[in-house]
Amino acid sequence: QVQLVESGGGLVQAGGSLRLSCAASRSIFSIYTMGWYRQAPGKQRELVAGITSSGSTNYADSVKGRFTISRDTAKNTLYLQMNSLKPEDTAVYYCNARHEVLRIDYWGRGTQVTISS
Repeated sequence: QVQLVESGGGLVQAGGSLRLSCAASRSIFSIYTMGWYRQAPGKQRELVAGITSSGSTNYADSVKGRFTISRDTAKNTLYLQMNSLKPEDTAVYYCNARHEVLRIDYWGRGTQVTISS
């Protein structure tokens, strides 16, 4: 089992920044692909950014150049630095961990991000 706890969400004005954190209950980065997803009201959950165990990253086109995913192995913590935020970034952001062999998924409970125009 893996527990994931997100933090760092909040209300900011357009153009501002936030850094989300996802604390994992144990050391998993060596065998899990980590990801940040978001879900806006009335929309499907979508992948925002991901990082594999080897460190390869990928981003949704809508956040490229504005968001950065990173991890601190010593702290078992995943981050999402979000800059130049837009109202359309408003959503609940979820942390995901997927075992790269077993394909088992774990999810956090989410953190609300609201961007005012």
